[in-house]
Amino acid sequence: MIHYKSNEEIELLRLSSLLVGKTLAEVARHIKPGVTTQALDQVAETFIRDHNAIPAFKGYGGFPATLCVSVNDVVVHGIPGDQILQDGDLVSVDCGVILNGFVGDSAYSFPVGEVAEEIRLLMERTKESLYLGIQAATAGKRIGDIGFEIQNYVEQFGYNVVRDLVGHGVGRHLHEKPEVPNYGRRGTGTLLKPGLVICIEPMINLGTRSVIQDKDGWTIRTADGRPSAHYEHAVAIKEGTTEILSSFEEIEKVLESTH
Repeated sequence: MIHYKSNEEIELLRLSSLLVGKTLAEVARHIKPGVTTQALDQVAETFIRDHNAIPAFKGYGGFPATLCVSVNDVVVHGIPGDQILQDGDLVSVDCGVILNGFVGDSAYSFPVGEVAEEIRLLMERTKESLYLGIQAATAGKRIGDIGFEIQNYVEQFGYNVVRDLVGHGVGRHLHEKPEVPNYGRRGTGTLLKPGLVICIEPMINLGTRSVIQDKDGWTIRTADGRPSAHYEHAVAIKEGTTEILSSFEEIEKVLESTH
């Protein structure tokens, strides 16, 4: 069952989504060599609760933290802990909040200090693929059109799209139908209709698309140990337009001021 959202519900989802962007911007201020992933998690949890919201991930399916902090070869679902960020690391931070009963969910990949050129390009192109996917997410198109654009763009650079994990619908629940793969064929899959709110989240690997799961039951890594990047926006399909509900604007202001 796909739950199509009213304009009022979309506005509430926008508030939740914008709070995620603000939280990620707050986290961005603390990303530097020598900081633990646990410290970033504490920053996020405090910020979310100070804004009268609750962390959507904490306790979800037993997940123990507010953020998923995924470093280098970790694709997604990295559990914050005593890992210390090093100069040259790539760190993907995924965050969710519940505000007014609605879930915001967004992710961003950050450089730690000075990263290698191939890492910088992987991040840049993964983010670009997200926007190409969003451009394809218009009423009358299909889910496969989104995945096609993402896959078609990143594969020309020799990158690979993770197949085991996908984007999703979002609303009162973190994961709603439909699934939104980052690969696909044009004109296939669920029809995109006004009122649909989905999270598009390319997870793009520098090497193989194969992934493995750690014994903790959460952490997903690339099978070849090469880096992976991850960006995510929540978008609302409307009649004649598609609106990005989350925002990277505040994150990028912080990044500009620190680099």
